[in-house]
Amino acid sequence: SKADDEVSTDEAKVVLDDLAQFGVPSVLFSGGEPLMRPDLFELIEYACGQGMRTVISTNGTLITAEMAKQLKQYGVSYVGISLDGVGKVNDRFRGVTGAFDRTVKGIKNCQDAGVRIGLRLTLTKKNVQDLERLFDFFESENIERACFYHFVPSGRGGTMADEDLTHAQSREAVET
Repeated sequence: SKADDEVSTDEAKVVLDDLAQFGVPSVLFSGGEPLMRPDLFELIEYACGQGMRTVISTNGTLITAEMAKQLKQYGVSYVGISLDGVGKVNDRFRGVTGAFDRTVKGIKNCQDAGVRIGLRLTLTKKNVQDLERLFDFFESENIERACFYHFVPSGRGGTMADEDLTHAQSREAVET
């Protein structure tokens, strides 16, 4: 069911037309969770047809083996998968038991299908102490790219302003 403020397929295509006319080289499908859009592959195909590179930002939990094959088949060049820690750290952050295991399965499904992936991590007081385990995880799972983001409390995250790292914690994280 489409939310009242969600862009329709036709509206999204108009935006993609405009981006292509501006010469935009790539388009990132994010959300919410873009893999919940029933028309996602139609929009990816449309964007690729306009000569744009397509990228997805997802939590990875919905990437089945079949979905990963479709991502490859439709020409998605990169999938950025959000992760907030290893195991229960991620699950607590997401508020969903088992989210970490489903994300790991999504990562493996992409790797098996030959889809280029990278992890996206926002550092907060809840997960910064997990950095060593994260790097071990990257190595064990052959993760070649991880992007770390500074937490910016805004929108629904505004209620979590106390989770922002201190300058000293940020400096220590960068050194790690």
